[in-house]
Amino acid sequence: MAVRENAGDPRPAAASCRFGSVRRRATRLFARIGGEGCARIFGGFAFAPRPAGDPPWSQFPSARFQLPEAELEHDPRAGRCTLVARGRDREDAEGSWVRWAEALAAAGAAEPLEASRRRSRGAPRGRGMPVAERAAWSRMVWRTLRRIRTGEARKVVLARTADVTPARPVSPLDLVLSLWQEGHGSHVFLFEPVAGEAVVGAAPEIIASLANGVVRATAVAGSVGVGVDSVETARLARRLFDSEKDRAEHDLVVRDMVARLAALGCAVRRDVEPHVLALARIQHLETKIEAEIPDGVALLDILASLHPTPAVCGIPRNVALSILSESEVFDRGWYAGPVGWLGSDGKGMFVPALRSAVSRGEGWRLFAGAGIVPGSDPALEWEETELKFDPVLRAMARAEVAAPRRAMGSGSPVP
Repeated sequence: MAVRENAGDPRPAAASCRFGSVRRRATRLFARIGGEGCARIFGGFAFAPRPAGDPPWSQFPSARFQLPEAELEHDPRAGRCTLVARGRDREDAEGSWVRWAEALAAAGAAEPLEASRRRSRGAPRGRGMPVAERAAWSRMVWRTLRRIRTGEARKVVLARTADVTPARPVSPLDLVLSLWQEGHGSHVFLFEPVAGEAVVGAAPEIIASLANGVVRATAVAGSVGVGVDSVETARLARRLFDSEKDRAEHDLVVRDMVARLAALGCAVRRDVEPHVLALARIQHLETKIEAEIPDGVALLDILASLHPTPAVCGIPRNVALSILSESEVFDRGWYAGPVGWLGSDGKGMFVPALRSAVSRGEGWRLFAGAGIVPGSDPALEWEETELKFDPVLRAMARAEVAAPRRAMGSGSPVP
């Protein structure tokens, strides 16, 4: 299921069209599948609608979803893995079970995590960051701050890229497995529409998840690193929590998400104040939001309203999108777009494609952004993006030395 736009129009009406198109086509697909249990499709959306993606995003349309050949679910409480395989008939289904059981056995024989950690050589650094690139970033931030001072915008999330070529080629599968090992507490994803052309990442937040009539989301904004030990990490967390600038930036995100859910008729609840979300290499301010949805409102309706949140775009949304299109000299593609899954029972979950990298031949292009608000400093925002590159860089270093793993195939495109 692929959706391509006729024009690169970032306005809300154009954005809503692709969410509605996916919803209609998914409904028809689920009706054809029928049967017992829940069918799920996996995929995502580009950050903004556009007619076609620039390299390396050429295989990633405005929206694309897959019906997987098999799904593996892990229940850590029960210590059980469940494999659900699809086939046209009994013989086909049994063949799927055998093939996937063999793949799981091969994956279980992969190099243990601690061994790959001991052998890791540190993060690869590709081409480095020339002075001219850092100067261009500073100019972009200062221009944005001037527009914020004139009242055009309250926040704009600017992004930049880093091109990295590992010493040895790193497969998307090895990278996502290494990223999962690096990024506990994050939502790790891999989408590979064409062999060798993939996007991989680890999102710290949830745009929206829906189950039993309740939508849940997390607002994440404001960042700081971690320390060399628990004492320094706690000190940095306290500094983040007490930061007037970071609290104001975070509050913009929370208020906008709550207002958009309320406009859909949802009864919204939220944390009274944020808490610090501590990940392996970075800490954020996080506020949990949940809401009861009215009849007739589906997950993709909620997604169309919330995306792009001020955490990945800015506020007001249209002004921020305009500034991004004028300032960023690269195609965001699926970076910061919603990725996740949707079930035939209406349940689902989508996260923003953050801490991400897209393959470029034997190399990778990394993406990272920083929220620009009053009081932002270009040098500090640059350092924040460096922090956000770090999880993928470390995962790449680990994947370079990891034992080869057997690929587990890919899903079948949704008709």
